[in-house]
Amino acid sequence: MCSSAGRRSLRVRGWTEESAMFLTLFGTVVIAGIIGYASEKTGWTQNGYIQSIIICVGGAFLFYFIRIMFGFGFASPGMNAIVSSIGALIIVPFHWRR
Repeated sequence: MCSSAGRRSLRVRGWTEESAMFLTLFGTVVIAGIIGYASEKTGWTQNGYIQSIIICVGGAFLFYFIRIMFGFGFASPGMNAIVSSIGALIIVPFHWRR
């Protein structure tokens, strides 16, 4: 997952890989929530604030765990959160629309 230099850097700072993964997950949820709120505030979506935030966080969770299990995604976890949140906002409402 990380190079040996990356692992050494984490140990020097007192971080373990598990705590770094937890902080990445927390950051992913925060970024997804901001994207959901901003999409409603700008009028890009009309789902409602809570619904948009839930859709974005769900998409970000899904992409986060896919990245952990299968190892593909963008280089930056923040970019993964942004792209997955926007993708979820596009896919989910159109799927349920009649």
